[in-house]
Amino acid sequence: MDITQLFNIANIFVLPFWALMILLPNWQVTRRVMESYIPFLPLAGAYLYLFVTSITPENAQALSNPQLADIAHFFADETAAATGWIHFLVMDLFVGRWIYGEGQKTGIWTIHSLILCLFAGPLGVLSHIFTYWITKAISPNFERHDVAKSPQQTVS
Repeated sequence: MDITQLFNIANIFVLPFWALMILLPNWQVTRRVMESYIPFLPLAGAYLYLFVTSITPENAQALSNPQLADIAHFFADETAAATGWIHFLVMDLFVGRWIYGEGQKTGIWTIHSLILCLFAGPLGVLSHIFTYWITKAISPNFERHDVAKSPQQTVS
């Protein structure tokens, strides 16, 4: 398998997980899948493979004391660019999983934050934080509904 194929497969691989979180957030299958770390294993494996194959002594030296020009030069290489892109895919999906999980725990609406996270990870995080703060501010009775409550807290 060449780098382009791995890149394309990784891009397609993440889509079902995003679709589940965005379109079917309360489905029991979605909850089980997103509670698992298994979706991250193939992506992390692809990342590890590309990382190992993209590091040379020259760019390792340049990356040890990163300068913008050195980083730009590093990512001009297709293998390095694919490595960076899969890094984004893994981390954005992981953060999306966190946003999804927080929404499941608190009942806060997350679809907009998940969509933003899919396309621009940090903006999804920012959106979720603002949504949490706004919900808390406009709903004085809002209380975080953590799943792991003690038995005394769950008795009515």
